[in-house]
Amino acid sequence: MKSEEQSATFATATPEPQSSNLAASRGRPPFIERRSADRRASRQLPASILTPPTPPPAPHLADYRNIVGQSTLDGLRFLARELKGKTIKMVNSTAVGGGVAEMLNRLVPLLSELEVATHWDVITGGNDFFEVTKAFHNALHGAPYELTKAAQEIFLMYTEQNRERMKFEENLVVIHDPQPVGLIGSRQQTSASWVWRCHLDLSNPDARVWEFFRPIIEQYDAAIFSAPSFARQLPIPQYLFYPCIDPLSEKNKDLPDFQVQRVCDDFGIDRSRPIVTQVSRFDRLKDPVGVVQAYKLAKKYVDCQLVLAGGGATDDPEGATVLQEVKDAAGNDPDIIILDLPPWCALEINAIQRASTIIVQKSLKEGFGLTVTEALWKGKPVIAGAVGGIPNQIIHKLTGVLVHSVEGCAFQIRYLLTHPEFARTIGINGREHVKENFLMTTNVKRWLLLFRTLEERKARQPKSRFPTT
Repeated sequence: MKSEEQSATFATATPEPQSSNLAASRGRPPFIERRSADRRASRQLPASILTPPTPPPAPHLADYRNIVGQSTLDGLRFLARELKGKTIKMVNSTAVGGGVAEMLNRLVPLLSELEVATHWDVITGGNDFFEVTKAFHNALHGAPYELTKAAQEIFLMYTEQNRERMKFEENLVVIHDPQPVGLIGSRQQTSASWVWRCHLDLSNPDARVWEFFRPIIEQYDAAIFSAPSFARQLPIPQYLFYPCIDPLSEKNKDLPDFQVQRVCDDFGIDRSRPIVTQVSRFDRLKDPVGVVQAYKLAKKYVDCQLVLAGGGATDDPEGATVLQEVKDAAGNDPDIIILDLPPWCALEINAIQRASTIIVQKSLKEGFGLTVTEALWKGKPVIAGAVGGIPNQIIHKLTGVLVHSVEGCAFQIRYLLTHPEFARTIGINGREHVKENFLMTTNVKRWLLLFRTLEERKARQPKSRFPTT
């Protein structure tokens, strides 16, 4: 029989009355308990995964000067000058969890600082609504799905409830992803330009689900996709926007080594041995079980630990099921550490990524994959699935390596651990690639340019579609 110390490590949320330097430094309760697969062994973890920290103040544009240069900031102010006093509304399906919420959390205050007041609203819905929209999400990524009348009615019912609750008084309304797409029904009540921002890979959607959404999307003034291959045949203008990260956020800012070490100590991660990490929601499309399988293959040839750090989002009801599948796949391996973290653990994720030797993102489908961007920004060698928007970030063997299978992922783990100079080189290249293309300031520039384009187009259109007061 395996001893308690020989079991894979999982995180739970039971507080203990002791203290921790890291937890104390963040003003949080001190500890929680870590249990093994059979729930007997325990280890203390920071209670940060129980209690949200006080949010740090949002950075100002001037704070980015040392990263992107003064000329970039001057350019943003120039572009915003003609939009002064205009307003934007951003709408998505969750305020926490997932890349969209993380981007909006930084984009909204930066646009507002440029005197383009930006408001952020989140739709509401019951479990039945989010179960339907999760199924739609998977189907639009290509999973087979039987579209029922009941599912359509649930989607449309909650859409109407959100339409009745929300006001659309801004000059530009941006709807993110399929969950709130039906809000376009309020368009005729406004003079705003309406844009659908799709963060999904629509290259091969389920035909019936796409036909359900297509007439709705065609009512928008424009659509934005994260890669050229995601675009569809639509009668409206389509734009390419790469998602982005904020280099000054808790998840991406530089950390002193002692802080990285404290997080590793609290989570039982041994920095004296190679660390392979995947950070993602527990979602089948992120293939965490495939990562476990790849690690086990590589472990036959090289020593390493595997850290699977993630959690769920409020609009994803499948997370707990997938987490259990990952625990079952991990079995009793003492070098697999599974951390089910809430979305406010950005600093802990940052530290784990910085401590990692290799970072993996073995997605089966992916809109873009901001966890890849985060890892590249930290100069880490990245192994990722060659799907969705990931190849826009990873140029194979230049800024990272792309894989197509469990076996390919295992081979690249083994290769990078035995060729550290090559791993270091692609890590350096990856950081420069992110700096040039995928930082928040670049995203702000794209939104300002699009807003100006839409305002100019609106000025040339007849006024007949706009409401009279």
